[in-house]
Amino acid sequence: MSLMKSLAAVAALAAGLILGTGAQAQMKNVKIGLTGSATDVGLWVADKKGFFKDEGITVEFITFDSAARMIAALGTAELDVGAGGHSAGLYNAVGRGIDVRIVADKSQNATGRGSQKLLVRKDLIDSGRYKSLADLKGLKIAQSAPGGSASTVITKFLEKGGLTDKDVDNVFMAFPQMGIALQNKAIDVALPAEPAVSSAMRLGGVVAVANDYDVYPIHQISEILYSGRFATADVDLARRFMRAFLKGVRYHNDALGPNGEFAGAKGDEIVSILTEYGPFKDAAVWRSFIFSYCGPDGKLHLESLREDYEIFKAQGLIETPLDWSKLIDTSFVDWAVKDLGPYKSNKK
Repeated sequence: MSLMKSLAAVAALAAGLILGTGAQAQMKNVKIGLTGSATDVGLWVADKKGFFKDEGITVEFITFDSAARMIAALGTAELDVGAGGHSAGLYNAVGRGIDVRIVADKSQNATGRGSQKLLVRKDLIDSGRYKSLADLKGLKIAQSAPGGSASTVITKFLEKGGLTDKDVDNVFMAFPQMGIALQNKAIDVALPAEPAVSSAMRLGGVVAVANDYDVYPIHQISEILYSGRFATADVDLARRFMRAFLKGVRYHNDALGPNGEFAGAKGDEIVSILTEYGPFKDAAVWRSFIFSYCGPDGKLHLESLREDYEIFKAQGLIETPLDWSKLIDTSFVDWAVKDLGPYKSNKK
């Protein structure tokens, strides 16, 4: 090789390294809090399929045992994005002036497409201790956090049985722990979300006595949250994040059959992603249940958000009035849907 060619090769290599370093510097890291529930699927797919990367975004997933415990980190912008259910704590934080925003749907429970089941220990059913919802009285019931979106489902189950929250012993723990706690008889009843429901059922010794949608037919159960800083410091970044997220949700929806089950090659691919990213490494767990509805256009069911607020208020959990315009910000998802167009199925 001539000297000139050698120098040219070195120059080209150096230019490539410089460009590569520059491209890397352009990537923005986004910290995301999540609970490892099945409906985190849109985020996991967006990462695995490179949708975030296409937007110049790298993501860091940080697991919490409930979305209620993300609020402080979102309020201080230690987290950029949260993925989980709303809570009395969120309503109170926003009421006190902390800038955390609900920006898009993550999942909704609807008839036939619920993520939660009321699980009762089989020995309590076999002994006759539990026959109906009225028999929840005096039992230990596990849920993820006090004043969380799932807690309003518990409230509705109790109301249907003629009971109130004061008639039961509430215990709080992460969803994956509930199956083991039922096995050990540390609790009597639990309301986990998938895939923890299926995992508990596979352990045995429990019976699913009701679905969430039996008492709450349409329920906005979890959302995408933005910290105030993430929403305002770089609006273009926040928009691009939402566009990538919706692409992930839509890809997931494309993998579902007519009844919400995984179907075809895309279904196999989604199960593989769930097994890689999720807390359960057995693909059969992810195939054993029907996912709750993850809206491909990110549209929120505002009526149930308000209904949950009223339940929390009646329970004395709301400390200060809420300005809903400070909590709900659909500008990012509206932008993303306008850019992508309304969802059209692309099943293969």
